[in-house]
Parts: sequence; C-alpha cells; structure tokens
Amino acid sequence: MSRPFTRHLTIQSNDLGKEVTIMLALINDDMQSLYQDRFPVVWKVSKFGKTGAYRAQVSYTNQLAFSRAQVTDGNFISAGTSIQVNVGQKTKLTEARDVYSFSTPETGSSGLVQAVNNTGALQDIAVGFLNKGDFMPTPALYFDEVGDGSQVTAQFTPILRIYITSDYQETTIIRGAIETPAIWTQDLTGLAEHTNWNLRRDAATGRYTVVRA
Repeated sequence: MSRPFTRHLTIQSNDLGKEVTIMLALINDDMQSLYQDRFPVVWKVSKFGKTGAYRAQVSYTNQLAFSRAQVTDGNFISAGTSIQVNVGQKTKLTEARDVYSFSTPETGSSGLVQAVNNTGALQDIAVGFLNKGDFMPTPALYFDEVGDGSQVTAQFTPILRIYITSDYQETTIIRGAIETPAIWTQDLTGLAEHTNWNLRRDAATGRYTVVRA
C-alpha cells in the first residue's frame, strides 16, 4: 500500500453575488472506458448563497474499498457489503445462502485494484474510499451489471473536480460526460492534509474560480 494519507478540504465563499450550487466528484478523464462500463459517483453537492458566508467540507482517505452496490433510481443507496483493498490487490465477491461477501484481498496486478464476481449472477460493484471511523466506504466509481466470472479493474487516482451545476444529487451515478466544464481540478495526492479554498465569482463575466485561501 502507498503511504497512508488523509485530505481535508474546505471550500468557502463570502458575498458571492449569486446563489449557486457546486458539485464535487472524483473523475479521472484519462480512465479507460469511462462512461461505458464504469461511472463516477457524485461525492458532494452544496449550495452557496448570494450574500453572507458559506462553506462545504470534504475528507478523503486513500484507503480504497470495494463494495457490492445497491442502486435505486440512478442513485447509489448503500453498500451491502465491502472490503478494504490496497493498490496491487484483488478480491472475489461470492454468495452463499443470500449472504454476499468479499474474500480476503490477495496479490493482484501492480498499480491496480481488482474485484472478481463469482456469485453466479450479475452484480453491481463500486470502488471508493474509507474514512476513519466509517463502516462503509464512500463510493467513487461504479461498475454496473458485472457478469459472473468477470473482473472489474481500476487504476484509481483521486482527481477531484468541482462543477457549477444543480443537475445532480449526492450519490448520483454520472452516466455521461458533464456538460459544464470543471472550474477546478486537483490531484488530492499533491495537497497538504488541510487546505482552504475560496469560491469566487467575477461580476463582470460571471466566471467562477476556486483559489487557495
């Protein structure tokens, strides 16, 4: 496993000038077959008011985990079961008497995390991250209808993107490229443990930016 780290981010505004909703998601545009058989999951949605002070906070820990996803109306509802997994490891999902479980992770392919569906039926699987004190991981990437005997593979890099959009809810599965461009993109591995960021709006152009506080 790579050196463990946690990132705490605060996004804040003061007298922004217009009410706006921001959406945060971990999206690596270079990921193979993105929006084909693997889909990002919305991490955080937060509304910022026109006047006054507002803030949104998120925490990320680089402890990855696979989960058996439970999805309703396009939203990730819960993880039926999960297992921590480190980069370079693989696990197998099995079912016995309606109880699903992941096997103890073993050595897999270098630089990847892998999960094999050995349940005898189609399964929805997600990979996400597990913050300290949480029993279930926060989903980041969703794989739907994984066939029996099939394997999901991810080279997971925590690229955080912030968008100005009200089209999504938290835990929504993003099925296609987001129409509005990201206003901020950052590899979380390159940040300090605690960082503060200011959301700003240019009154003349209406352009939003996120800058270090």
